[in-house]
Amino acid sequence: MAEKTRYSDEELEEFKAIILDKLEKANRDYDLLKASITQSDGNDTQDTSPTFKVLEEGAAVLSKEESGRLAQRQQKFIQHLEAALIRIQNKTYGICRATGNLIPKERLRAVPHATLSIEGKAADSR
Repeated sequence: MAEKTRYSDEELEEFKAIILDKLEKANRDYDLLKASITQSDGNDTQDTSPTFKVLEEGAAVLSKEESGRLAQRQQKFIQHLEAALIRIQNKTYGICRATGNLIPKERLRAVPHATLSIEGKAADSR
């Protein structure tokens, strides 16, 4: 039997469902991070005493910076998931970009936006 060169349409649908689920959660998390940065949830120190506000300002700045970094990482993750959906549409999903072989299903279930197999990742990092 010849070695598979791509995943079947049924397998691609399975991966698509996994990616769409992760994408929905990622977008929800991204929206929460954006809200914490802009303080659109209304839970801030605007209506508290000036002394308390001064003590909290330093922590608030650090918290916003950390939220900003997390939001950037989340946005990058969303972009990777969306790119994976395009690869599914093009029927190139699950093919290692370094080796040209299929990435094992177990890896794709764990990291659905992966473009490298373990072997390809090891070769890529050299």
